[in-house]
Amino acid sequence: MELQEIMRQRVFAVVGNTLDSDKYAYKIKQGMIEKGYTVYAVGKELPSLNDVPEEIDIIDLCIHPAKGLELMRECSKSFKCIVLQPGAESAELTAYLEEKGMPYINGCLLVGMRLFT
Repeated sequence: MELQEIMRQRVFAVVGNTLDSDKYAYKIKQGMIEKGYTVYAVGKELPSLNDVPEEIDIIDLCIHPAKGLELMRECSKSFKCIVLQPGAESAELTAYLEEKGMPYINGCLLVGMRLFT
């Protein structure tokens, strides 16, 4: 899935510190809400992706790769794609996603909002 197609989806789970206005997860969450997306915040607000009360289109990881790997290992929700924000990727995380057949891209939703919304 390319970034443009990701931005056409409607339900996002943003994983990271969505309560601190200095953090990218916060900026992404706020920007997406302002543009009319449905956004669930995981990490500081919801403890797990499994706590999202509806189907997830896109999981956006804005979190340390080790924590992202932990959350993806426990995730039982279906989704279309994962976005690994800069700094959220690691060899171990991408190897796990590939092994499990979980689709992902390295990208930035802030760029996606700027280019495609």
